[in-house]
Amino acid sequence: MKTGLILVDIQNDYFSGGRMELVGINEASAKARDLLSLFRQNQWPTFHVQHVAASDAAPFFLPNTNGVEIHHSVKPLPGELVIQKHYPNSFRETILDEHLTEAGIKRVVICGAMSHMCIDATARTAADLGYKCIVIHDACASKNLEFGGKTISAEEVHGSFMAALGSAYAELLSLSEFLSRLEGSD
Repeated sequence: MKTGLILVDIQNDYFSGGRMELVGINEASAKARDLLSLFRQNQWPTFHVQHVAASDAAPFFLPNTNGVEIHHSVKPLPGELVIQKHYPNSFRETILDEHLTEAGIKRVVICGAMSHMCIDATARTAADLGYKCIVIHDACASKNLEFGGKTISAEEVHGSFMAALGSAYAELLSLSEFLSRLEGSD
């Protein structure tokens, strides 16, 4: 089954010094980098998704700032497609589905940020569009959230969203589990 990698919003604003630093982003981006290296070595299709705020009033990912740039750990090479979006869902009003279809991709491997927002929206839509989805859970990051006057830790947020995705929308694998599965298919 032809597989493509979708790297979602691994951008400078999510890292230390950025406008929306995430918990665990350095570890997640290192795993995403290793995953990207695997896809590059095998010349498998890769799609970088970059969120660009539609308004200068947005809290992060402002156009023409360092924060909106894709992080150096997964910087696209010349010829690798970068799809810009303005919504959490990487498919909404973008050319992502068109390019996946054109490339004959039936399965997508998804990683990036934020687990509770763009990863969730992208994986659910990919599944709804008929793609088999794999989310590399340890190559995703989230942040602490507030609800009902309580702080919900990034670990709990990430775990809750991964559990929900895994129940109906995606297969959840760690990077090492994904790599082991590939070795077992030789």
